[in-house]
Amino acid sequence: MSNKLAEFIRARREAVTPAMAGLPGGGRRRTPGLRREELAQLCDVSPTWLTWLEQGRPVSASAKMLARLAQVLQLSAAERAYLFEVADKADPDHGAGEGTGPAAGELVAIVAAINAPAYILDRQWNAVAWNGDAATLFSSWLADNGHAPNQLRFMFLSPQARVLVQDWPERARRLVAEFRADIGRHADQAPLAGLISELTGASLEFRLWWRAQQVLGRDGGLRSFQHPLQGALSFNQITLHLARQHELKLVMLLPVS
Repeated sequence: MSNKLAEFIRARREAVTPAMAGLPGGGRRRTPGLRREELAQLCDVSPTWLTWLEQGRPVSASAKMLARLAQVLQLSAAERAYLFEVADKADPDHGAGEGTGPAAGELVAIVAAINAPAYILDRQWNAVAWNGDAATLFSSWLADNGHAPNQLRFMFLSPQARVLVQDWPERARRLVAEFRADIGRHADQAPLAGLISELTGASLEFRLWWRAQQVLGRDGGLRSFQHPLQGALSFNQITLHLARQHELKLVMLLPVS
Protein backbone atom coordinates (compact mmCIF):
# COMPACT_ATOMS: atom_id res chain seq x y z
CA MET A 1 0.00 0.00 0.00
CA SER A 2 1.24 3.49 -0.80
CA ASN A 3 2.00 6.13 1.80
CA LYS A 4 -0.53 8.41 0.07
CA LEU A 5 -3.29 5.90 0.73
CA ALA A 6 -2.20 5.38 4.34
CA GLU A 7 -2.03 9.12 5.04
CA PHE A 8 -5.39 9.76 3.40
CA ILE A 9 -7.23 7.05 5.36
CA ARG A 10 -5.69 8.18 8.63
CA ALA A 11 -6.61 11.83 7.98
CA ARG A 12 -10.18 10.98 7.03
CA ARG A 13 -10.58 8.71 10.10
CA GLU A 14 -9.50 11.58 12.33
CA ALA A 15 -12.07 13.86 10.65
CA VAL A 16 -15.05 11.59 11.45
CA THR A 17 -16.50 11.93 14.95
CA PRO A 18 -18.15 9.01 16.76
CA ALA A 19 -21.48 10.83 16.48
CA MET A 20 -21.08 11.16 12.69
CA ALA A 21 -20.44 7.41 12.51
CA GLY A 22 -23.48 6.62 14.65
CA LEU A 23 -21.50 5.54 17.69
CA PRO A 24 -22.71 6.40 21.20
CA GLY A 25 -20.93 8.88 23.42
CA GLY A 26 -17.43 9.78 22.47
CA GLY A 27 -16.47 11.84 25.52
CA ARG A 28 -13.16 13.63 25.74
CA ARG A 29 -10.42 12.14 23.60
CA ARG A 30 -6.71 12.69 23.30
CA THR A 31 -6.94 12.34 19.50
CA PRO A 32 -9.70 13.60 17.21
CA GLY A 33 -12.10 11.46 15.27
CA LEU A 34 -12.61 7.73 15.34
CA ARG A 35 -10.21 5.37 17.03
CA ARG A 36 -8.70 2.66 14.84
CA GLU A 37 -10.58 0.03 16.82
CA GLU A 38 -13.87 1.80 16.13
CA LEU A 39 -13.23 2.16 12.40
CA ALA A 40 -12.11 -1.48 12.23
CA GLN A 41 -15.33 -2.57 13.94
CA LEU A 42 -17.49 -0.49 11.59
CA CYS A 43 -15.66 -1.92 8.56
CA ASP A 44 -15.65 -5.49 9.93
CA VAL A 45 -11.87 -5.86 9.77
CA SER A 46 -9.27 -6.50 12.45
CA PRO A 47 -7.64 -3.52 14.20
CA THR A 48 -4.25 -4.97 13.32
CA TRP A 49 -5.06 -5.01 9.61
CA LEU A 50 -6.27 -1.41 9.76
CA THR A 51 -3.15 -0.38 11.66
CA TRP A 52 -0.94 -1.92 9.00
CA LEU A 53 -2.99 -0.23 6.29
CA GLU A 54 -2.51 3.18 7.92
CA GLN A 55 1.19 2.47 8.33
CA GLY A 56 1.57 1.84 4.60
CA ARG A 57 2.52 -1.79 5.01
CA PRO A 58 2.00 -4.14 2.02
CA VAL A 59 -1.44 -5.43 3.00
CA SER A 60 -4.16 -6.29 0.50
CA ALA A 61 -7.21 -4.02 0.38
CA SER A 62 -9.95 -5.25 -1.94
CA ALA A 63 -12.25 -2.95 -3.88
CA LYS A 64 -15.11 -4.14 -1.66
CA MET A 65 -13.15 -3.23 1.46
CA LEU A 66 -12.29 0.20 0.08
CA ALA A 67 -15.96 0.77 -0.76
CA ARG A 68 -16.85 -0.01 2.86
CA LEU A 69 -14.17 2.39 4.08
CA ALA A 70 -15.52 5.11 1.81
CA GLN A 71 -19.01 4.58 3.22
CA VAL A 72 -17.99 4.59 6.87
CA LEU A 73 -15.67 7.59 6.42
CA GLN A 74 -18.49 9.40 4.61
CA LEU A 75 -16.26 10.36 1.69
CA SER A 76 -17.50 12.77 -0.94
CA ALA A 77 -17.55 11.68 -4.59
CA ALA A 78 -14.19 13.37 -5.18
CA GLU A 79 -12.68 11.82 -2.03
CA ARG A 80 -13.98 8.37 -2.98
CA ALA A 81 -12.49 8.68 -6.47
CA TYR A 82 -9.17 9.71 -4.93
CA LEU A 83 -9.26 6.75 -2.53
CA PHE A 84 -9.61 4.24 -5.36
CA GLU A 85 -7.09 6.09 -7.51
CA VAL A 86 -4.28 6.02 -4.94
CA ALA A 87 -5.17 2.40 -4.08
CA ASP A 88 -4.96 1.53 -7.80
CA LYS A 89 -8.32 -0.24 -7.66
CA ALA A 90 -11.48 0.01 -9.77
CA ASP A 91 -14.47 1.36 -7.89
CA PRO A 92 -17.23 -1.32 -8.02
CA ASP A 93 -19.83 1.47 -7.86
CA HIS A 94 -18.20 3.51 -10.60
CA GLY A 95 -20.78 5.72 -12.31
CA ALA A 96 -23.37 5.36 -9.55
CA GLY A 97 -22.91 9.00 -8.56
CA GLU A 98 -23.15 10.49 -12.03
CA GLY A 99 -26.27 12.40 -11.05
CA THR A 100 -24.04 14.87 -9.19
CA GLY A 101 -22.42 15.93 -12.46
CA PRO A 102 -23.61 18.50 -14.96
CA ALA A 103 -27.27 18.30 -15.96
CA ALA A 104 -28.19 17.58 -19.55
CA GLY A 105 -29.21 21.19 -20.06
CA GLU A 106 -25.78 22.39 -18.90
CA LEU A 107 -24.04 20.08 -21.37
CA VAL A 108 -26.15 21.37 -24.24
CA ALA A 109 -25.38 24.94 -23.20
CA ILE A 110 -21.64 24.21 -23.20
CA VAL A 111 -21.52 22.96 -26.79
CA ALA A 112 -24.03 25.56 -27.99
CA ALA A 113 -21.67 28.33 -26.89
CA ILE A 114 -18.88 27.02 -29.15
CA ASN A 115 -18.74 28.44 -32.69
CA ALA A 116 -17.36 25.25 -34.21
CA PRO A 117 -18.31 21.56 -34.29
CA ALA A 118 -18.36 20.40 -30.66
CA TYR A 119 -19.73 17.38 -28.82
CA ILE A 120 -19.44 15.69 -25.43
CA LEU A 121 -18.74 11.98 -25.00
CA ASP A 122 -19.34 9.82 -21.93
CA ARG A 123 -17.09 6.96 -20.83
CA GLN A 124 -18.69 4.60 -23.39
CA TRP A 125 -18.06 7.25 -26.05
CA ASN A 126 -21.76 7.91 -26.50
CA ALA A 127 -22.44 11.47 -27.59
CA VAL A 128 -24.52 13.03 -24.81
CA ALA A 129 -24.59 16.58 -26.23
CA TRP A 130 -23.59 18.26 -29.49
CA ASN A 131 -24.17 21.53 -31.32
CA GLY A 132 -25.58 22.27 -34.77
CA ASP A 133 -22.16 22.46 -36.42
CA ALA A 134 -21.33 18.96 -35.17
CA ALA A 135 -24.71 17.64 -36.33
CA THR A 136 -24.04 19.04 -39.81
CA LEU A 137 -20.55 17.58 -40.02
CA PHE A 138 -21.54 14.20 -38.56
CA SER A 139 -25.08 13.92 -39.93
CA SER A 140 -24.64 10.16 -40.41
CA TRP A 141 -23.52 9.76 -36.79
CA LEU A 142 -25.42 12.35 -34.77
CA ALA A 143 -28.81 11.60 -36.29
CA ASP A 144 -31.73 11.69 -33.88
CA ASN A 145 -32.80 8.06 -34.20
CA GLY A 146 -33.78 7.39 -30.59
CA HIS A 147 -30.46 5.72 -29.71
CA ALA A 148 -27.40 7.11 -27.96
CA PRO A 149 -25.06 7.85 -30.89
CA ASN A 150 -21.84 5.97 -30.14
CA GLN A 151 -18.66 7.16 -31.85
CA LEU A 152 -17.08 3.71 -32.06
CA ARG A 153 -20.19 2.09 -33.52
CA PHE A 154 -20.29 4.85 -36.12
CA MET A 155 -16.59 4.55 -36.92
CA PHE A 156 -16.56 0.76 -37.33
CA LEU A 157 -20.10 -0.24 -38.25
CA SER A 158 -21.26 2.63 -40.48
CA PRO A 159 -20.21 2.65 -44.17
CA GLN A 160 -20.58 6.45 -44.18
CA ALA A 161 -17.67 6.78 -41.72
CA ARG A 162 -15.21 5.32 -44.22
CA VAL A 163 -16.28 7.95 -46.74
CA LEU A 164 -16.44 10.91 -44.34
CA VAL A 165 -13.20 10.34 -42.40
CA GLN A 166 -10.06 10.88 -44.45
CA ASP A 167 -7.37 8.22 -43.99
CA TRP A 168 -9.95 6.05 -42.25
CA PRO A 169 -7.68 3.06 -41.45
CA GLU A 170 -5.14 5.16 -39.56
CA ARG A 171 -7.75 7.26 -37.77
CA ALA A 172 -9.76 4.17 -36.79
CA ARG A 173 -6.65 2.37 -35.51
CA ARG A 174 -5.69 5.38 -33.39
CA LEU A 175 -9.25 5.65 -32.11
CA VAL A 176 -9.10 2.11 -30.69
CA ALA A 177 -5.78 2.86 -28.96
CA GLU A 178 -7.21 6.11 -27.54
CA PHE A 179 -10.31 4.28 -26.33
CA ARG A 180 -8.20 1.67 -24.53
CA ALA A 181 -6.21 4.42 -22.80
CA ASP A 182 -9.38 6.29 -21.86
CA ILE A 183 -11.29 3.43 -20.23
CA GLY A 184 -8.28 1.82 -18.53
CA ARG A 185 -9.20 -0.69 -15.86
CA HIS A 186 -12.93 -0.23 -16.48
CA ALA A 187 -12.83 -2.28 -19.70
CA ASP A 188 -14.14 -5.39 -17.93
CA GLN A 189 -17.10 -3.58 -16.37
CA ALA A 190 -20.58 -3.22 -17.84
CA PRO A 191 -21.58 -1.61 -20.11
CA LEU A 192 -18.08 -1.17 -21.56
CA ALA A 193 -17.46 -4.92 -21.70
CA GLY A 194 -20.64 -5.37 -23.74
CA LEU A 195 -19.68 -2.63 -26.19
CA ILE A 196 -16.21 -4.12 -26.70
CA SER A 197 -17.70 -7.58 -27.21
CA GLU A 198 -20.18 -6.21 -29.76
CA LEU A 199 -17.52 -4.37 -31.76
CA THR A 200 -15.09 -7.30 -31.58
CA GLY A 201 -17.71 -9.58 -33.07
CA ALA A 202 -18.97 -7.16 -35.71
CA SER A 203 -15.75 -5.57 -36.99
CA LEU A 204 -12.62 -7.38 -38.08
CA GLU A 205 -10.59 -4.17 -37.89
CA PHE A 206 -11.71 -3.38 -34.37
CA ARG A 207 -10.98 -6.94 -33.27
CA LEU A 208 -7.43 -6.86 -34.69
CA TRP A 209 -6.60 -3.42 -33.31
CA TRP A 210 -8.14 -4.08 -29.90
CA ARG A 211 -6.09 -7.25 -29.53
CA ALA A 212 -2.94 -5.33 -30.51
CA GLN A 213 -3.01 -3.71 -27.03
CA GLN A 214 -1.92 -0.32 -28.33
CA VAL A 215 -2.43 2.67 -26.04
CA LEU A 216 -2.39 6.31 -27.19
CA GLY A 217 -3.35 9.57 -25.55
CA ARG A 218 -6.17 11.58 -27.09
CA ASP A 219 -3.79 14.35 -28.12
CA GLY A 220 -5.88 15.95 -30.82
CA GLY A 221 -4.34 17.39 -33.95
CA LEU A 222 -5.40 17.70 -37.57
CA ARG A 223 -8.65 15.97 -38.57
CA SER A 224 -9.72 15.88 -42.22
CA PHE A 225 -13.09 14.97 -43.69
CA GLN A 226 -14.73 14.61 -47.09
CA HIS A 227 -18.23 15.88 -46.47
CA PRO A 228 -20.93 14.85 -49.00
CA LEU A 229 -22.21 18.45 -49.27
CA GLN A 230 -19.37 20.69 -48.11
CA GLY A 231 -16.47 18.85 -49.68
CA ALA A 232 -13.00 18.69 -48.09
CA LEU A 233 -12.85 20.04 -44.53
CA SER A 234 -9.98 20.24 -42.03
CA PHE A 235 -10.04 20.96 -38.30
CA ASN A 236 -7.72 21.00 -35.31
CA GLN A 237 -9.20 18.72 -32.65
CA ILE A 238 -8.98 19.66 -28.97
CA THR A 239 -10.29 17.35 -26.23
CA LEU A 240 -10.88 18.46 -22.64
CA HIS A 241 -12.29 16.65 -19.60
CA LEU A 242 -15.05 18.25 -17.54
CA ALA A 243 -13.96 18.99 -13.98
CA ARG A 244 -17.27 18.10 -12.30
CA GLN A 245 -17.58 14.78 -14.14
CA HIS A 246 -14.15 13.81 -15.36
CA GLU A 247 -15.27 10.91 -17.52
CA LEU A 248 -17.11 13.34 -19.81
CA LYS A 249 -14.98 14.61 -22.68
CA LEU A 250 -15.60 17.84 -24.58
CA VAL A 251 -14.35 17.50 -28.15
CA MET A 252 -13.96 20.65 -30.26
CA LEU A 253 -13.07 20.76 -33.95
CA LEU A 254 -11.63 24.20 -34.64
CA PRO A 255 -11.39 25.20 -38.32
CA VAL A 256 -7.87 25.36 -39.71
CA SER A 257 -7.09 28.99 -40.48
